[in-house]
Amino acid sequence: MDLFAKCTNPYVDEIRAANIYPYFHKLESRQDVEVIMEGKRRIMLGSNNYLGLTTHPRVIEAGLKALERYGSGCSGSRFLNGTLELHVELEEELARFLGKEAVMTFSTGFQSNLGIISAIAGKDDYIICDRENHASIYDGCKLSYATMLRYRHNDMEDLERKLQKIPDTAGKLIVTDGVFSMGGDICNLPEIVRLAKQYGARVMVDDAHGLGVLGAHGRGTAEYFGLTDEVDIIMGTFSKSLASLGGYMAADARIVDYVRHASRPFIFCASIPPANCATALEALRILEETPELPARLASLSAYMRNGLRARGIAIRESTTPIIPIYTYDTVNTLKTSKRLYDEGVYVNPVLPPATPATECLLRTSYMATLTEPLLDEALDIFERVLKQDAE
Repeated sequence: MDLFAKCTNPYVDEIRAANIYPYFHKLESRQDVEVIMEGKRRIMLGSNNYLGLTTHPRVIEAGLKALERYGSGCSGSRFLNGTLELHVELEEELARFLGKEAVMTFSTGFQSNLGIISAIAGKDDYIICDRENHASIYDGCKLSYATMLRYRHNDMEDLERKLQKIPDTAGKLIVTDGVFSMGGDICNLPEIVRLAKQYGARVMVDDAHGLGVLGAHGRGTAEYFGLTDEVDIIMGTFSKSLASLGGYMAADARIVDYVRHASRPFIFCASIPPANCATALEALRILEETPELPARLASLSAYMRNGLRARGIAIRESTTPIIPIYTYDTVNTLKTSKRLYDEGVYVNPVLPPATPATECLLRTSYMATLTEPLLDEALDIFERVLKQDAE
């Protein structure tokens, strides 16, 4: 059989032919609250640029200066020629901000989960994983060769049942998203920490969507619950609130040092380019200086939630800047996202396997730099399009 015989996708061909293919729209402007996509203005309600820092003058200036000073790339692994003073500075400042002894950086957020989990867990260990965790967590579990047990989403009774099945002699790691990327809900971290202590497990929180969003200072899920010292590993990304590219692990210095010397995705990958490192560092400093940014983000998210409810649009309740609007079946979701796009609002359609077949949704997400008039304009478009769908 020809290896390439399977390289067809009738489903993709079908939705392309129906003119409802939702992917790879070309962005022709900066990542901002309003963008130009394929020649037309769209209100951006599908970005993870939560604090709106991708266009901040200080962030842009930091990237330009790093590019001029260090060039375009490091051309090597952190192990060898790829460690800049910028990498070390970013790690030290981020560790202080998060309240952990040490931080190490990875070249992407996805790679961070691969690198952390595969280094920490092995074939005789168990990883207990929320069913709605990010795909990179699942791939990290596979790479680790540990036994993975999945518990029902945010179901602490099911988590305990899974923990009870694990031999006392085995290593145990509970891994959860802090803020779940599709539903926007927050993990039950207090109960996870309690169960981890009871059953001798360690806790890892993927805070990709929590940093800059939750907590009095935007430090994320652990700060939000007052449990920074109780979470063993905090993972996060620079591609969201910190307006750059890359990822990190924050933990005790001994654990970080171990992962630095054991993680294949870290050892065998080139380091974060200088400009990306500098922009993440400057965005972190802006977040530290302006804790009102996460508060503004929360206020705008609540404004949008109230506006959707007032228009009779069903949403999944949460307190984060991720607001899912349920459209249920695949075709309806694609048609609705296309109509919104044509009317001037960009959102992300979420389809199987990211959701069950009957729970497709439009993932909307918000930035601290949006304004109430822009949200009102988007709300009017939502109401018009969704009422058309209901007719």
